[in-house]
Amino acid sequence: MLPPFDLAIPLTLTIALAAYLLGSIPFGMVIARVMGLGNLRDIGSGNIGATNVLRTGNKLAAFLTLLFDAGKGGVAVLIAATLYGETAAQLAGLCAFLGHLFPIWLRFQGGKGVATFLGILLVLNFPAGFAACMTWLSAAAILRISSAAALAAAAAAPVWLAILGTQNAVALAIILAALIWIKHHANIQRIFNGTEPKIGKGK
Repeated sequence: MLPPFDLAIPLTLTIALAAYLLGSIPFGMVIARVMGLGNLRDIGSGNIGATNVLRTGNKLAAFLTLLFDAGKGGVAVLIAATLYGETAAQLAGLCAFLGHLFPIWLRFQGGKGVATFLGILLVLNFPAGFAACMTWLSAAAILRISSAAALAAAAAAPVWLAILGTQNAVALAIILAALIWIKHHANIQRIFNGTEPKIGKGK
């Protein structure tokens, strides 16, 4: 179930573009450059997210990347919700997420969206977002594989939203979770092959 679409076309396009541009900021690459860690494309998996930043050995940089990647999704949703309501919030969340996955600044080759997804959830429904974060932590503690934990959290998020009462956001969560699974296709293959790196180990 989706909220009623009650936005005028010019406003819809403005929200979508602004959220996309915010989401497309590659904070991992920016932070790595500023902190002298090199080009993330040449490190580990080549991904721009916090997990790959951690492979540089700099935990602060990884934490900041996680914080900013989650924050850009959350901020996009919060601003849109405050100014224009629930429909705008979900639109902003979707477009910020797409910006992270397909940033114009990086020739549309972006990250996998997990932190941004969690940031969006935390603002849409904090209890559901927190539950998804705990799902990630629990899966990571048990499996010691970051990508597997991300897949578990993504799959669980729509369920948490349904249980905790934000029915209108379930469809959005399913779409975002599906995109996360698609972006993790290579990780899924490595998980089945037993070659996916464990947390704390290099690629």
